[in-house]
Amino acid sequence: MTEKKPYYITTPIYYPNSNLHIGNTYTSVIADVLKRYKNLLGYDTFLTTGTDEHGQKIMKSAQDAGVNPQAFVDKIASETIELWKKLEIDYDRFIRSTEKQHEEDVKNIFTKLYEQGDIYKGEYKGYYCTPCETFWTEAQLEDGKCPDCGRDVDYQEEETYFFRLSKYTDRLKELFKDHPEFLEPAFRQKEMLNNFIDKGLSDLSVTRNSFDWGVDVPFDNEHVVYVWIDALSCYLSAIGFGDDKEKFEKYWPAGVHLIGKDIVRFHTIIWPALLMALDLPLPEKVFAHGWILFDNDKMSKSKGNIMYPEPLVDLYGVDALKFFMLREFNFGSDGNFSAKKFMERYNSDLVNDLGNLVSRTTSMIDKYNGGVVRKGTVSDSFDDDLIALSSETYSKFNKLMDEFNFNAAIEAIWVLIRRANKYVDETEPWILGRDEANKERLDRVLYNLAETIRIVAQLIEPVMKNTTREILEKIGTDNKGFESAGKFGLLEENARVSKGKNLFDRLDIDKELVRLHDANGALIEQRLKKNAKEEKEEFIDFEDFTKVNLVVGKILEAQNHPDADKLLVFKVDIGEAEPRTIISGIKKWYKAEDLIGRNVIVVKNLAPRKMRGIESQGMLLAADFDNDLTLLSTLTDIKPGSKVS
Repeated sequence: MTEKKPYYITTPIYYPNSNLHIGNTYTSVIADVLKRYKNLLGYDTFLTTGTDEHGQKIMKSAQDAGVNPQAFVDKIASETIELWKKLEIDYDRFIRSTEKQHEEDVKNIFTKLYEQGDIYKGEYKGYYCTPCETFWTEAQLEDGKCPDCGRDVDYQEEETYFFRLSKYTDRLKELFKDHPEFLEPAFRQKEMLNNFIDKGLSDLSVTRNSFDWGVDVPFDNEHVVYVWIDALSCYLSAIGFGDDKEKFEKYWPAGVHLIGKDIVRFHTIIWPALLMALDLPLPEKVFAHGWILFDNDKMSKSKGNIMYPEPLVDLYGVDALKFFMLREFNFGSDGNFSAKKFMERYNSDLVNDLGNLVSRTTSMIDKYNGGVVRKGTVSDSFDDDLIALSSETYSKFNKLMDEFNFNAAIEAIWVLIRRANKYVDETEPWILGRDEANKERLDRVLYNLAETIRIVAQLIEPVMKNTTREILEKIGTDNKGFESAGKFGLLEENARVSKGKNLFDRLDIDKELVRLHDANGALIEQRLKKNAKEEKEEFIDFEDFTKVNLVVGKILEAQNHPDADKLLVFKVDIGEAEPRTIISGIKKWYKAEDLIGRNVIVVKNLAPRKMRGIESQGMLLAADFDNDLTLLSTLTDIKPGSKVS
């Protein structure tokens, strides 16, 4: 038995700042279909998806929600996992960037790049877009705003570590020249070359020190590793980069990174440059799809034009939604979602074409043959056309799937379905059934239809696995494997069909539009109420408050921490025999010498912890607003150790 060829597929590592709408889920639906297709061809396919959980935007969202960042991302990640279950996304690994092993991998990658000179320390001066988490030069701004999202940017100067992206400019040019298949669609290559690479690449800021929600730089924990190294490295961590060498070497390099067009630059410039620096093979392909728009506008919670996938699945089934997303949109271009268009496609393709073919065929076999398939012995030229098309559709479908031309691949199947429906009209089984002399011809016609349906059922399995199962049950056969779709004549004689309920019931579009709108609106309202409830301040009992021992302290000594740029070390008199050592990260706002003699409020019963090698025995209280901070004090001088209540 030959070993299966591995094939690694990834979705983006999603940024978990809100519930995912159908535009967000598009990539994962495609990835799921591609995985099922490759598995059916005999590949050992591995699919990774996950969540990118660090960064300033996450920290700010968590603060706004009144929870710590980990609790915030735990909630969103669990909701994403539940959505993937509902959409029947057959992933192998859901990786979260807050996982311990991944954080260790990031630290090791960062250290390696630093030690070999690909990362160096410097100062960044430029414009920063918080929603996009991207730095821009003044020349890159459009009307003074972020060129990606159009929002305002802030000018920032801060110490940072840089990745020598400029060093890899020539190698990236060679990549695009020698391997045009690396990035598809092809027009995206021109965008990357013309807009970025040919203009000259600047070195890339890869750390931040203005917030701490991220992976600490292992040799300088004043900095956290920025998203480019952190999130992109999830593709490596998910398959054992740091803890399972055999698995990693089996699946890397990736067969394809499936991404949206808004993150092409990160995946085709920054990511390959990082891999070059790490001396790792590059992915075989990055395929960037367009956006699913709503009324020709990008879906956005702020614009109120969100369509969530859950109501579509609940009302019409997961197979119908997946079919529509692959059938309706050209994978490399933007597509416009319309509920009416969804329902029209449902009625025309699923009800009129596929459903009608299965229903009329099983009904006629039941009527004329008592529900039993007979092969018959009399053929004519109509049969030849249907059999030829049935036999060749498998190879057409595979070619188009391999080219990521998913909507054309689905259309190839529907060409066969429509041809089979035409075959019914050409052969007129209802007339053949009137005369017993035509029995052998009738049997052959009905067999050809049933066998064509079997082939269709096998072909749609990567997209509509539940429908495949239902169809095969209706025509009384088992799943013969995807490759059997390339062979006509495998349906067993004497197979017993059962018409049963319709595969798809016709929709009254006007009524369904109202029903879907109401269901989607109810879900939006439910989530708004849920979020509002979670963001409401949580009250604590008086007994909880009394557990915190707050006292007045007087700062006796203050000095800079010897091993940390942001920390000050205090000796504080709180009325005990010996002063307490307390460390606080307030150096940005205060000079050590200015605080000696000041009264402060101290959390006395906080468990001690070491901070850069020195044990801190309490906490100083401060108020923080809009990046400004003030230590809490007393209006008048009061004895150290006085209880605050």
